[in-house]
Amino acid sequence: MDQRHPIQPLEADARGTIRFKENAIVRHIIDSHPSCDMNTIAEMEFSLDDRRQFAQLIGYSLRGYGELSYVDDDSLNAAEAMATCGLTEDKARIATLGDELVALRVGLREPMARLFGLHPDDLLEVDPSEADRP
Repeated sequence: MDQRHPIQPLEADARGTIRFKENAIVRHIIDSHPSCDMNTIAEMEFSLDDRRQFAQLIGYSLRGYGELSYVDDDSLNAAEAMATCGLTEDKARIATLGDELVALRVGLREPMARLFGLHPDDLLEVDPSEADRP
């Protein structure tokens, strides 16, 4: 399984904008080395995960982060859950996956009912703890 970089903590700046906590060393390198500007970095070959983490390390705003082409919904949703609910990254990722499962269940209810010739109300909600019982 591919390991992802962790999501940086989030905090409100002086104006109340939610931002990733920047890394002072990374910020210093960007600010003080003209050969290492954002345009040069954008042209280099880096993984999407490295690009996502870099945006976090330079203190991108959460809103701006969501607009970056290399940020996936999973990372954005987890970061938003961390910021709004105060969850740890692991709990935020689990919560967003749980929300995705609920959305899938709701979205598939009508098609599954048609497939099996049932009324949607006839589909039983299954408690996951009982799914493996005989």
